[in-house]
Amino acid sequence: MPLKRAPLGERPELLKMTHINKTFRGNVIALNDMNLTVNQGDFISLLGPSGCGKSTALRLIAGLMHPTSGSITWQGGQGEGDLGVVFQEPTLMPWARIKDNVWLPYRLRGKTYGQVKDEVLAALKLVGLEKFQNAYPRELSGGMKMRVSIARAMVTKPRLILMDEPFAALDEISRHKLNNDLLALRDAVGCTVVFVTHSVFESVFLSDRIVVMAARPGRVIRELEVAAPYPRTEGFRTSPEYTAYAREASDALHYAMEAAA
Repeated sequence: MPLKRAPLGERPELLKMTHINKTFRGNVIALNDMNLTVNQGDFISLLGPSGCGKSTALRLIAGLMHPTSGSITWQGGQGEGDLGVVFQEPTLMPWARIKDNVWLPYRLRGKTYGQVKDEVLAALKLVGLEKFQNAYPRELSGGMKMRVSIARAMVTKPRLILMDEPFAALDEISRHKLNNDLLALRDAVGCTVVFVTHSVFESVFLSDRIVVMAARPGRVIRELEVAAPYPRTEGFRTSPEYTAYAREASDALHYAMEAAA
């Protein structure tokens, strides 16, 4: 049974980016006055052309870099284990077994494998890889490696998961399957997701909010709501409703690209 979420306008705030600017060396402006509120239960896609600052925004939220100006605040403060990150590449430790890769977030917090074995195996079961717990990354396909990466991000049941184009390198069939699975996993864990993508179709299928960004400088140009209910099935992909949302998102993306040009 899908997790029941409050309507979009009634969700409590989780995280807020306020007047964020990020400038790199050489006066390259990656983000200009970015404002974004992430509410509990949201699935937000950051959609835009290359160079519009989508990945930079994710890295700022993750604390991997700091803004030049502006602020990022967590409601109630950020606690240990509140954040999970899935990068474009699986970034697994090739010398470690799959179960040890998933154990890593707990290991970094000083917990032994024995202390969290049940949580690790539960995360692997969620992504359908419990039978591969003793395998090594080299023995898995690209899609399976990404599943391990997702299990590692979700194992601590974080409040927020950041995903930076995790399915971009996969074939279309694998990508669709993982899109379906990701929504089911989100319900199982009960987390909020901020997801970076170049794909209009992926953003519409996954999201209830699409934040469209333009480049040079990177900025939010429009925000769209996808009011279609969850769970979203293959039937949604072929529905007139899906087509209408995809057309609206595509028009917004074209406008963003023209604004950048």
